[in-house]
Amino acid sequence: MIRYKIFLWIYAVSYILAGCNHFISTDGYYAIMPKWLPAHGFLIYLSGVIEIILGVLLLFSRTRKLASLLIILMLLAFMPAHIYMIQIAPFMLGKILVTPFIAWIRLPFQLLFIGWAWYYFRNPGK
Repeated sequence: MIRYKIFLWIYAVSYILAGCNHFISTDGYYAIMPKWLPAHGFLIYLSGVIEIILGVLLLFSRTRKLASLLIILMLLAFMPAHIYMIQIAPFMLGKILVTPFIAWIRLPFQLLFIGWAWYYFRNPGK
């Protein structure tokens, strides 16, 4: 039970902080937005707001299942950005050199995050 809560808090706070980062490090998100997507600025801020909201909703057992499902859908929606990163690597993301290896390794992490959300979807009420 305690491990469930610790990992839940880590997961939820990660989304809250990631969402806040959309407002702090906006330029970095512009770099990884596929060119074919419209309204980059709007999408960057919108996804930040959504990540913050979903992170908060994870913390409540009544909304955890919905938040988990929406996180899974959000992560799937973010896949074009991860694929785009692979296509344009190597590139600088702020002060970080994103090599093809780093771009590729992000995909399994997305699967890990989807699995993590799936766990809370299947076990929302602990």
